Amino acid sequence: MTGIDVETIRKDFPILAREVHGKPLVYLDSANSAQKPQAVIDAEADFYARHYANVSRAVHTLGSEATNAFESARDTVAAFLNAPSRDEIVFTANITAALNLLAYAFSNATTFLGAERFRIGAGDEIVVTEMEHHSNIVPWQLLAQRTGATLRWIPLTEDGRLVESAIDDVITDRAKIVSVVHQSNALGTINPVERIVARAKAVGAYSIIDAAQSAPHLPLDVQALGADFVAFTGHKLYGPSGVGVLWGRYDLLKDLPPFLGGGEMIETVTMEGSTYAEPPHRFEAGTPMIAQAVALGTAVDYVTGIGKDAIRAHEHELTAAALEGLRSIPDLRIIGPAHNVERGATISFVVPGVHPHDVAQLLDEQGIAVRAGHHCARPVCVRYGVPATTRASFGIYNTLDEVDALVAGVRKVKEVFA
Repeated sequence: MTGIDVETIRKDFPILAREVHGKPLVYLDSANSAQKPQAVIDAEADFYARHYANVSRAVHTLGSEATNAFESARDTVAAFLNAPSRDEIVFTANITAALNLLAYAFSNATTFLGAERFRIGAGDEIVVTEMEHHSNIVPWQLLAQRTGATLRWIPLTEDGRLVESAIDDVITDRAKIVSVVHQSNALGTINPVERIVARAKAVGAYSIIDAAQSAPHLPLDVQALGADFVAFTGHKLYGPSGVGVLWGRYDLLKDLPPFLGGGEMIETVTMEGSTYAEPPHRFEAGTPMIAQAVALGTAVDYVTGIGKDAIRAHEHELTAAALEGLRSIPDLRIIGPAHNVERGATISFVVPGVHPHDVAQLLDEQGIAVRAGHHCARPVCVRYGVPATTRASFGIYNTLDEVDALVAGVRKVKEVFA
């Protein structure tokens, strides 16, 4: 294996010590939700046990401790993303909430004074790709319906990559928003986001990157990416569920209309009207996900301590072994890039004659946890003519022995259904 000490890392994750159906757990569903190291579990529990209070509202000791911990997590996330300012980090419930925040903020710009540059309407276009998660399709469909804009998408090749020649054809000077996934949750494909962002910039469109799958696995530098907005979610980054992050350029956030109204996001309130706080608080109405944000900061520190380059190398090796092993199974079809180039540690496949749910169930009986379904990316399944796929996805705690267990498990499934 690569330089990562996997056996030591595995000891940090208590759930990996358990058994399923009398067999050691082989957890291959990190693209769905990653497991949590003890440090993250302890951080959330300790906050509730010793420091809990609401943030930015009290001058007592617990209130100060809670606020400091919450804002310290914001600093940690800003450093993780190489953000120019901590005030560009908005905490949300998850990446779905972050993308919906943007979509509704754009529609609120129709009547919001000073937000003229965000206004979108008939004749404007919103661009996504055919491989997007539903969270990066449905909010933009709804925005198009509210405003009269048109939704367009960059199509896919047979091997699960974007049709590169279509990038310039689809992103035209009518584009107002270009929102694309960095790494596909269904295909594993790593997209040429720098090129897409550059094209969006050239036509004057706002660029948004869905980094839910790339944040745990790839170096993520928002300044290098050059996008206007980047979002990710905590539970895939070995952090808690219930917390996500929206990063945006400050010059955009300061003019972007709010999405939710309520406490904390205001500057002044009268019965006649209100003015709004500066970013990021403008977009954090109500009591935020305090303990979850604190624990997310711990998860970021954990991942940073291991090193993104080391993580990438480790998972690249796992993916190469899994692709080789799965390709050796007669008739098995990989949905997505068949070779380990510009792809992440996620592999979707179909066993002919066996429904993906049956594959997943029989693998579970062997202690192997994978996901089956359309993975909230149904247009991908439609594109490749399959009702669903079985998906194995790897993380920092997986081993080559577990890859071997997956391949052997799929072979056994074929034998059962032969």
